[in-house]
Amino acid sequence: MPANELLMNEEMNLFSPVQLGAYNLPNRMVMAPMTRLRAFEGIPQLLMAEYYSQRASAGLIVTECTMVSPLSNGYIDCPGIYNSEQINGWKQITKAVHAKDGKVFLQLWHSGRVAHPALLNGELPVAPSAIAGIGQLHTPVGKVDLATPRALETHEIPEIVEQFRTCAKNAEIAGFDGIELHGAFGYLIDQFLQDGSNQRTDEYGGSIENRARFLLEIVEAVTSVWGGNKIGIKLSPSNTFYGMKDSNPQATFSYVIDALNPFKLAYIHLMEPNEVDLATGEVLNPVTPLFRPIYQGTIITNGGYDKEKGNAILASGNAELVSFGKLFLANPDLPQRFELDAALNELNPRTFYGRGKEDAEKGYTDYPFFNPQLIAV
Repeated sequence: MPANELLMNEEMNLFSPVQLGAYNLPNRMVMAPMTRLRAFEGIPQLLMAEYYSQRASAGLIVTECTMVSPLSNGYIDCPGIYNSEQINGWKQITKAVHAKDGKVFLQLWHSGRVAHPALLNGELPVAPSAIAGIGQLHTPVGKVDLATPRALETHEIPEIVEQFRTCAKNAEIAGFDGIELHGAFGYLIDQFLQDGSNQRTDEYGGSIENRARFLLEIVEAVTSVWGGNKIGIKLSPSNTFYGMKDSNPQATFSYVIDALNPFKLAYIHLMEPNEVDLATGEVLNPVTPLFRPIYQGTIITNGGYDKEKGNAILASGNAELVSFGKLFLANPDLPQRFELDAALNELNPRTFYGRGKEDAEKGYTDYPFFNPQLIAV
């Protein structure tokens, strides 16, 4: 919705159909990308097809973050899409979602400095600058601090851009309806963008324009494969994960969001700050209304929404769709439950992330569907 046309629209709600890029969606509820770590050795599994197809009533599903190369890995058992075995694994997932009339975008991701040599066959993680992130990771050798990365040489950066282009083509082969670029949460694209992690002195560092160059080159690369109307990008202007910070986030993200307008993307996916972000000091809050006047296309908003808050942000005109993470995790039929004001399943945080093949379905595909016959009369 163009900024000059923002109006309260009480009739727009989570159940209203919406045109999202090339697709007409039956509702405005998006299943947010959530890392679940059930892709053993990086290969998407049949169990994942069941998981995603269970949630096909979402207007749109965005998958978990997916590696564009072996050196983009940040977690044990996260999926990739850079080889034929991975592509074939994803094919069974897109087929299962489409069999239930769902739409699914693949989230492309490079972890950058959020990694460790134990996850990278002994190689150092790469980043815009040799500055370690803050935090720890589970690795094959145990829980470790984030490693200090090596700074990418200027000539290496186009190679990574090409990895995103190649994996965009692979996503098309795998049957996806589109892709989302992971430009948030302190991973490689975000690391280039924010000056707390990017202290380069070449054309990819210094000014906001230079720091945004990597992101925009990747957007240009993947739009050459899909066209803008089948591509989204996730941004987190207030994120503090892994020690992320920027000296002027409003100026940085205002520039980026405005620079995305000419690509006519399917959407931008804006993350609101969570409690951890808010507790660290001054962050932009709220995010979505701040950047709504700048962006001329469709906005998906995410961050602590329930049915009431989701309907309110849609009615305000500040977003066209709302994404839900944990609520979709625990409620495969979340749209039906919202529509009927039915009770929601209780979350089990201990099973959010996979811990190997044994009992992988627990807390993943075994959350119950709503049964109206169980309601007491």
